[in-house]
Amino acid sequence: MEWTGARYADKPTVEVHTWIAAAPAQVWTLVSDIELMPRMSSELQSVEWLDGGSGPALGARFVGRSKHDAFGEWATTSHIVEYEPPRRLAWAVEDPQHLTAIWRFTLEPQDGGTLLREWMQMGPAPSGLSFAIERMPEKEQKIVFVRMREFEANMTVTLEGFKKLAESAQTADEADV
Repeated sequence: MEWTGARYADKPTVEVHTWIAAAPAQVWTLVSDIELMPRMSSELQSVEWLDGGSGPALGARFVGRSKHDAFGEWATTSHIVEYEPPRRLAWAVEDPQHLTAIWRFTLEPQDGGTLLREWMQMGPAPSGLSFAIERMPEKEQKIVFVRMREFEANMTVTLEGFKKLAESAQTADEADV
């Protein structure tokens, strides 16, 4: 990620992608299993569906518990705002009308496999990062840049985790034929 000089109010975004040697339907099974993500994240510790839900659906809610050396531990409630199997899954963090963040996975068939993208936007509503910015407003651009770079690195690890799981399942399926 290159320096952009973005401020929190600019709603900075980051996107990573990878190609996976597996069909979109197979990759979708993994991506749409929100409870799988903590296994691939050093920050996200657990996910729990709310309101009796057991999986993604438009309007479904889940709580995510996270941990970061600089920010401590926290929990956020997210709302599924886009649900188009097997192509798109997105959730808004906290209030969908006043976003603290939005996260999205998109899947596209490509070259006999799947192009998987993960995208996120920070802000514009206040979040935990806002407190650090309020304490050090002169460092806002650096704080935002460092956090976006962390998101980019963590998202890359997540996509590599999905790739490994999907491709190892694909190899196992081919061995069974």
